[in-house]
Amino acid sequence: MDSYVITIMNNKKSVEAANRCIASAKRYGVEVKNFPAITPKSKPLMIAKKEGIDPRGFQEIYSRFENCLSAFLSHYSLWKKCVEMKEPIIIFEHDAVVINELPTNHAFVGCVNIGMPSYGNWNQPKQLGMGPLTTKRYFPGAHAYMVNPKGATALINQAKEIAKPTDVFLNIDTFSWLQEYYPFAAKADDSFTTIQNQTGCLAKHNYGEKYGIENIQ
Repeated sequence: MDSYVITIMNNKKSVEAANRCIASAKRYGVEVKNFPAITPKSKPLMIAKKEGIDPRGFQEIYSRFENCLSAFLSHYSLWKKCVEMKEPIIIFEHDAVVINELPTNHAFVGCVNIGMPSYGNWNQPKQLGMGPLTTKRYFPGAHAYMVNPKGATALINQAKEIAKPTDVFLNIDTFSWLQEYYPFAAKADDSFTTIQNQTGCLAKHNYGEKYGIENIQ
């Protein structure tokens, strides 16, 4: 199963964080490759229009508009890659760190969260292994998950109907078949954000006085 970490290639902090993610996965025998992120410089509004994605769902109080849309399109690009490859993949964001064996040999329906919740309150999973999404009604952060071609196709099709920030887009009200693997295989070890504004950072578990808000292009 191929694994990718979304990396802002012209941002030093993002590259360093992604390299840490790659090194952490290597300790568990998994090779992770950099996947160049879409950024505001990539003209995300033009990309969204080409893909038939309405960008209005990314205008919200927690994030910077073009940054949030760019992040979603980075994930969307990997969903397309998954479909093209006809194989499941693992997707990491640059701040993810692998902390347990990755469940690459476990069957799953379409898309499964493998990351420890990174913000807000959440429910403790009541079973080990593969189960329904229970920590929240939506992904508790999109920093670590697995997706297969069937799931990726459904995500792509839904994105053309209505799209929103990646973690809340991945919700059980829209996709009842979303799953979660416990114990979590990864966590977000974040000290900065390239997406949220200060309001959006307040609920982050790692947010503090030295937490950085990166301006990216």
